[in-house]
Formats: sequence, structure tokens, C-alpha cells
Amino acid sequence: MTQPFDTIADAYDKWYETPEGEAIFQAELKCLRSLHEKSPGRWLEVGVGTGRFACSLGIAEGLDPSQRMLEIAASRGIGTHPGKAESLPFIESSFDGVLMALTLCFIAEAKQALKECLRVLRSDGRLLIGTVPADSHWGKEYIEKASKSHPIYATAHFRTAAEIVELAQSAGFALIDAASSLFWKPGEEPQPQPQVKAGIVSEAGFLGLLFEKSASKSLNTNGSESDS
Repeated sequence: MTQPFDTIADAYDKWYETPEGEAIFQAELKCLRSLHEKSPGRWLEVGVGTGRFACSLGIAEGLDPSQRMLEIAASRGIGTHPGKAESLPFIESSFDGVLMALTLCFIAEAKQALKECLRVLRSDGRLLIGTVPADSHWGKEYIEKASKSHPIYATAHFRTAAEIVELAQSAGFALIDAASSLFWKPGEEPQPQPQVKAGIVSEAGFLGLLFEKSASKSLNTNGSESDS
């Protein structure tokens, strides 16, 4: 069965080689790396797409429903698995970490997908979500494009940071760390050296949210700790 991303996979991947795409990718990658590097072990990227994040972060395995996306990811050395986030084809406690980079907004049953991430993570496993918050300048830009039937964003459901944290908590996760990047607005000149700030920063166009499967403390969306 052909997936929607099959037909645009090549164009999607090539966008990352444009000046804008490269600048955005480097900002998002730097943000995710600041959180991922704290958690070694066997990682899986759910919604691996063409494998650019997994390859750059040293994540060896990726899952995606798009066959063409997986073909491109495999060309980057990623061990690929066809499948959907809502029903991961792995036994319990298979991974030390799961990455979902710009993926959650494209999943129809997001809470079920997060429960599946919880299931395949080991007891001290980590979930790293990379997202464009709905109330950011970039989120509003993408939502506007979605309203005009953009081939990628038309199928997306963007959420605020608070909504994502609440969704993850309802699936059994606790937020333990966060980082923010993408501080220029759409149409502005990108920062030559992308900046990453700790915590959830309201003006950021991209957030990295690190969750733990079982934690005694979690972070509020303002970055302070609270008992979970």
C-alpha cells in the first residue's frame, strides 16, 4: 500500500539540502543532540523518514510506514523496519531510547503511539520528542501552509509544548529535560551558528523534550521541577 510520504520522499529529502532546509536542520539537530548525548544505548527512531536525524545522532535503527522513506534511510546506513508507531513490531523492553523527531504531529493515534514507545523502552528508558510548537512563529507558519493544502503540513496536527507534555504524561512518561532552538522567524536570515537554550523557551521554533519512563521528578513546562 502506497503511503502519502512515498510520493514526496525524494523532494522532502532534497529540501534539507537547500539553504533554508540546511539551516533549520542544523538548529534542530543541535537541540536534539544536546539531549540525546546524555542517554547512551540502543535507540530507535520512530518516524525515521529519510534517516537524516538518525544518521547524524548515531541512531542505528528506524521505523517508518513509507517504503520510499525507508529506502533512503537505508542508503544512509540505518537498519530499517516497516511499520506504524501505533503498533511497534518489537518486544517489550527492547530499547534504551526512542526518538520521535517531527513525527508526533503526523500520527493519527498519538497517545497509542506513545504507549507503544513506553512498552518497548527498558525500565530506565528515555523518549526524546522533537517538535515545532503550535504557538511558535514557525508553528503558525506551518499551520497556515496546512490550511492551503500543503503536501506535508496538511496532514499534521501541531500541539503546544504543554499539550505534548500532558499527552506524554497521560501515556506514562515524565518530562525530565528540555532544550529550545530555531530562534529566527520565517523569512528572516538564519543564525550562522544555531543557538540552543536549556528548557522550554517561548520564542523558540523548535523544542527537544526528554522524557523518562519512570521518574520521581518531572519538569513543568516552565522548566521547574515538581514531584510526578
